[in-house]
Amino acid sequence: MKINRTTSLPTPLTLIMLVIVLAAVATWLLPAGQYSKLAANENTFAMTSSSATVTLPFTQRTLDSLSIKIPLQKFSSGDIRKPISVPGTYQKQESHPQGFVAILQAPVKGIIDSIDVILFILFIGGFMAVFTKTGALFEGVKFLAQKMKGKERWLIVILIFIFSFFGGSYGMDVESIVFYPVLVPLFMEEDYDVMVPLAIVFGGAGVGYIASFSNPFAVIIASNAAGINWTDGLTGRLIFFVVSTSLFAWYVLRYAARVKKNPASSIVFRIDGTTTSPFPLRMEKQVGVSSLPSKTILLLFVFVATFISMISGIVFLNWWTTEMSALFFGSAILVGLISRIGEKTFVTEFIKGAESLLAVGLIVGLARGVTIILNDGLVGDTILYNASNVVQHFPAIVFILMVMLFFFFFSIPVSSSSGMAVLTMPIIGALAIIVNIPGREIVNAYLFGMGVMFLISPTASVFPALLMVKVSYKAWLKFITPVVIALLILSALFLIIGIAIK
Repeated sequence: MKINRTTSLPTPLTLIMLVIVLAAVATWLLPAGQYSKLAANENTFAMTSSSATVTLPFTQRTLDSLSIKIPLQKFSSGDIRKPISVPGTYQKQESHPQGFVAILQAPVKGIIDSIDVILFILFIGGFMAVFTKTGALFEGVKFLAQKMKGKERWLIVILIFIFSFFGGSYGMDVESIVFYPVLVPLFMEEDYDVMVPLAIVFGGAGVGYIASFSNPFAVIIASNAAGINWTDGLTGRLIFFVVSTSLFAWYVLRYAARVKKNPASSIVFRIDGTTTSPFPLRMEKQVGVSSLPSKTILLLFVFVATFISMISGIVFLNWWTTEMSALFFGSAILVGLISRIGEKTFVTEFIKGAESLLAVGLIVGLARGVTIILNDGLVGDTILYNASNVVQHFPAIVFILMVMLFFFFFSIPVSSSSGMAVLTMPIIGALAIIVNIPGREIVNAYLFGMGVMFLISPTASVFPALLMVKVSYKAWLKFITPVVIALLILSALFLIIGIAIK
């Protein structure tokens, strides 16, 4: 079913380029400025300002003298690796406006800076293409669809909680794209639209990310930078995880039931004009599957084991893109050997798969270009400095809500959770002490603000996900906006309660 639409938003690549242009314009309008940055270098600290780099003793007294409320062992253990902002050191600098050449260079610099993530995406594409070529994916999805017949609502709830757990436990992000080739055909086979699996995977992981009860790239780094134990506030975040995920599951179930009853009510159909699957996996409804061949079972075992290994490696072994890319490359080779795919066919399919995700990788690089423009223009710290000056004069409840909104909007130019934490937490954490706000609520405001924006930010992972399933940004906004509003209200209530019981 397909209809034509005459109006639509620009493509994701164009939208991000527009954000880069706006960031460059900001460097002409905002005054330049910088905080001094403190970094740990073996047995010393190095504090770098615009004029000089000073070597300081590697002691707790040094941190205390700089009003940095972080235990020394957080630096010596490697928990904090990036330079952190030093409170009270903001200085105006000579203006560094970013012009036409800088705008053209920003995507290139962003791609270079994100090359590890981009290569990881390409290896995922290669692995998925090789695995799809074996036919095991087709057989496995068909078998699962048959077994779950009539139980799709339970499957939606279970999968949302699983992906939400991944988002909250370790911060599942761009790696979630590997699940779409499996789940999209499965749910479209049962007369849902592509928005349902998109909501399950990206939305589920995003809602869990807001709670981040053990996410090392968000709550742990932010708590360390704020000088508190990351378990402070854990109970509240776990409650938020259950409430927010349940709310989102109810919303998706409601939408899915409406689409199943009337396919014309699909947001994807109404806005994008199509209800076809973006993945070449067709299943004939009249064909039943009573059991799976042993080779298919072995291939599916390798498939599942690959993802379990990836998640375990991230959580327990501190894996990142190098290890994950090698895992998917090795799994692709293993799949090829088991299925006895010829060498030429293997290489051809692997390259085709990588090629299919090239646009997704480019989006990741372009999004990084936004941060590069702001950093090179020396206005990122200016935004932080002025925002912190504004919020510190308000009562505690107003302060914490404004901090959440600051993180909500500031996460557009600074999309990295760890980067945001080390950039802002030492400054805002110091302000929180002045207005007598618990450090856990500052961390929660950071998680809630940045996490909710994660669902819609053009510089986060929404565009790679949308490009993967061929859904427009306009359609996604139409679907997710009520959720964003509800989550902002829920987040505000949790923060107010946290302040009230401090």
